[in-house]
Amino acid sequence: MAGTEADDRTQDKENGGGESTLTVLIAGGANLAIGVLKLVAALFTGSAAMFAEAAHSAADTATEGLLLTALRRSVKRPDRRHPFGYGKERFFWSLIAAVSIFVSGAVFAIYEGISTILGEENEQTLAWVAYAVLGASFLLEGTSWLQAVRQVRNEAAAENVGFRAWLRTTDDPTVKTVFFEDSAALLGLLLAFGGVGLHQLTGSAFWDGLASLLIGLMLAGVAYVLGRTNKGLLIGRQADRKLVFAVRDRLSARPEVEAVVDLLTMMLGTDSVLVCARIDFVDTLGAADVERACVEIDAQLRAEFADLEEIFLEPVPRNDETVRTRVLERYGQTFATPDA
Repeated sequence: MAGTEADDRTQDKENGGGESTLTVLIAGGANLAIGVLKLVAALFTGSAAMFAEAAHSAADTATEGLLLTALRRSVKRPDRRHPFGYGKERFFWSLIAAVSIFVSGAVFAIYEGISTILGEENEQTLAWVAYAVLGASFLLEGTSWLQAVRQVRNEAAAENVGFRAWLRTTDDPTVKTVFFEDSAALLGLLLAFGGVGLHQLTGSAFWDGLASLLIGLMLAGVAYVLGRTNKGLLIGRQADRKLVFAVRDRLSARPEVEAVVDLLTMMLGTDSVLVCARIDFVDTLGAADVERACVEIDAQLRAEFADLEEIFLEPVPRNDETVRTRVLERYGQTFATPDA
């Protein structure tokens, strides 16, 4: 990693998220304004889809608050009780945000949709209010969505991966959460527009209820995707494969290293990785030489890879059967090539 990029990412950690914070703040402000507008429209029109959308925006606003908490708390310095830092707080609060989307958004929208479909017909009033609010909401939500898309593109370009690949592998759940919830919000607005329009054209509240039901199911899907992502990060996901293989190659290239026997990595937080390497050092090295080599290797890795937060190096013989068995059980084979 280039020095400038490494410095930028280190500064971003210290700033509590940098651009991620801006993305969350824009989304939170937009969702708060949109939620008030939708609630007013729902009260005037009696539309189930508008009530579902109001609940949707309320869930999104709560989500942004949780994401801001995640960004602020995750940069706390390590201490005696948490020697590896608080980076996983970002994963925890993002998981709670996913639960919030499901409980306060999806469940209410599904209930409202089913009760409208199965209940008595309600006359729709002041449909133009709903259309005006939906139009204004689309503009506000679109602004937030564009900011999220811009950050995803920038992050993907910086890591030299595609847009979808970054969303699939990122260790920053805050930006992913904002992108998915904003995308769902825009689709939800279109569904609400369709529900209100078909209700007005046909006189049947079925379409309004169906729109609300579809909004709820969509939110449940988004909550599931985000919850699964954060579950994997909380459990202790391996670092990006490119980083793992790059670290392995740097270790193997050292003249003091005979072989890299095992290499363990775990995400401690966003852009924060723990590395534990078991190394077979050249047999001619003395104890002092191995100690000095460990210090130099640690310094080299930290200088080249800004994401490495903690580095542990353990000298082991590569023919040790106990270590070899553990490696084979974990990977199936000792370090394959990146293309394997």
